[in-house]
Amino acid sequence: MAQKKHYVVWKGATPGIYDNWADCKAQVDGQEGAKYKSFETEEEAIVAYQKGYEHYLRASSSAKAAKSLQPRQPVGKPLNESLAVDAACSGNPGDMEYRGVYTATGQEVFHVGPLKRGTNNIGEFLAIVHGLALLKQNGSSLPIYSDSRNAILWVQKKKCKTLLEREPANAPIFDLIERAERWLNTNTYTTTILKWETSEWGEIPADFGRK
Repeated sequence: MAQKKHYVVWKGATPGIYDNWADCKAQVDGQEGAKYKSFETEEEAIVAYQKGYEHYLRASSSAKAAKSLQPRQPVGKPLNESLAVDAACSGNPGDMEYRGVYTATGQEVFHVGPLKRGTNNIGEFLAIVHGLALLKQNGSSLPIYSDSRNAILWVQKKKCKTLLEREPANAPIFDLIERAERWLNTNTYTTTILKWETSEWGEIPADFGRK
């Protein structure tokens, strides 16, 4: 049986040590200048994480080892036959909204909000789940693109891991979160969720254009 690898993320969405590639990938995809590497044992990973990637670069005289610390570049172009989702929030928290568009044309498929006292991450999460439910309801095989690593990970974990506290003003948002989590825990889906590579392809077609 092959030994389980451990992955060190020195620079990414959430630096740390991960025991599987899927969680590591979620931290580094789309992160400019991400620094990460796999190690054969947890002990090696812990030492490498504590010393930092600069130490690893200095310790390695191999150009190949240095190259392995660079982020992997996405290959190819986005699929036009897809649903792209995105969210916008005026403030943090603030007025939050999200939508989905047909990637090929930019035609809006759904739009929810603005809703009071939300966050962008919550909107991104809700947008993906809304898309999943809509595509399943319509028997569509389109994949979904999102530019949010956190939201994709939350959907995979079936949990919106927001730190935002519920209050009367944002109760409708938390109602949507509860409904989305319930849907994820009571439904199966075959839809592929893909990371939109903004650095390579530009803004996602569902972007609200408020940056």
